[in-house]
Amino acid sequence: MAIMGTFAFEEDFLAAAEKLQSSGFDKISLLSPVPLEEAQKVLGLGKSPVRRFSLAGAIIGALAGFALAAGTALVFVLPTSGRAIITIPPYLIITYEMTILFGVLFTLLGFHVVSDLPAWRDRPYLPAANIDRFVVVVEDAAGEQAARAEAIIRQAGAEEIHHVEEDQ
Repeated sequence: MAIMGTFAFEEDFLAAAEKLQSSGFDKISLLSPVPLEEAQKVLGLGKSPVRRFSLAGAIIGALAGFALAAGTALVFVLPTSGRAIITIPPYLIITYEMTILFGVLFTLLGFHVVSDLPAWRDRPYLPAANIDRFVVVVEDAAGEQAARAEAIIRQAGAEEIHHVEEDQ
C-alpha cells in the first residue's frame, strides 16, 4: 500500500519529506510541478552515476576505434615507401569518432539503468503534481507504518491523503 499526501506549499511538502526521512521511511517519492534542489537534498541524492557509464563508454570506444584502425592496417598491409604500418595521426580520427559514439550509447544505457526504465510496474501518481500541487508518496507502507506515515503527512499540513493499493 502507498500513502500519498498532497500539499499546496513547497515548505510543507519539504517538511513532510524531511520528517518521513528522519522517521526511517526509505521508499519515499517526491512529485513536484517544478524542479526543487532541496528535494534532492532531503532524499540524500548526490551526483548521478550516469557519468561513470559515459566515461566507461568513451574509454571502450577509444580503445575499440584504435584497435579497429590498427587491426585493419595489420590485416591489409599496404607498405608505402618505408613508413610504419601503424601510424598514430590518421587513426586518431576513427578513435575520436568511436569515443563519441560509444560514450553516447553508454550514456543512454546508463540513463535507462539508473532510472529503472522501462518501468515494470505502475507507480503511484497524481496528475495534480504536474500542475500546481506537491505530492509525497510513501511506498510499501502497511499496518502501523502506514498509520505513522499518514500521521506525519497530516501533521505537516497535507490537503488530501490518498491510500493506493499497489499492483505487483
